[in-house]
Amino acid sequence: MSALSDLDLSLTLSKAEEAEQLEAAQERLLTLRLQLGGQTADSVGPPLCVLFEGWDASGKGGAIKRLVDHLDPRHVRVKQYAAPTPDEKRHQYLLRFSDALPGRGGMAVLDRSWYGRVLVERVEGFARQDEWQRAYREINDFERALCDDGMILVKVFLHISDAEQLKRFKAREQDPLKAWKLTDEDWRNRGKRAEYEAAVEEMVSRTSSEWAPWSLIPADSKRYARVAVLKTVIAAVEARLA
Repeated sequence: MSALSDLDLSLTLSKAEEAEQLEAAQERLLTLRLQLGGQTADSVGPPLCVLFEGWDASGKGGAIKRLVDHLDPRHVRVKQYAAPTPDEKRHQYLLRFSDALPGRGGMAVLDRSWYGRVLVERVEGFARQDEWQRAYREINDFERALCDDGMILVKVFLHISDAEQLKRFKAREQDPLKAWKLTDEDWRNRGKRAEYEAAVEEMVSRTSSEWAPWSLIPADSKRYARVAVLKTVIAAVEARLA
């Protein structure tokens, strides 16, 4: 069985269950965030970085919104990454992410990350084969250095079925307030799902480490996924503070 096919995509929550569990989880995360930031403790805690990867339309934006909703915006940074600029391409690919990484007492949420090297850059041919193949080692070393220095690094991948993705694409297409999210590239990428799935499986296999494991979250139900993301982050912080 593959890592993705092991997930139970039928998991869901009712609207009432989501509301109840979100409220409790957001309150707990706020308590932990204040502690990490030194607002309710004698000193600041370790930096917390939560990075998101996932299929197009898998609900990353909604999950991030619920994750930071109850946090003071002065104490958390959300950074979205797209294709590197021409100037960024002049440098080693990991360097463009350094400015967004939190320092001690800080928190950052990354919408896409350095894993683009072994996902979109691999599949679309933006990186040479030798470049994306050595990236697994480079990424593991990079994350090991961050975690050895104290960072709590939570890596989330939101997984949805092909059928659910198509359903969401069509819904976006019909919604004038969401149609901007859907591009020709999104439709084209659906035709390469098998290649992307192979890239995700290898990414998880080769970069889910003891210090920075992957959390694969079934996201056919947005309600379930949003709560699961919060619980995943809370568990990681609690484990470190323990």
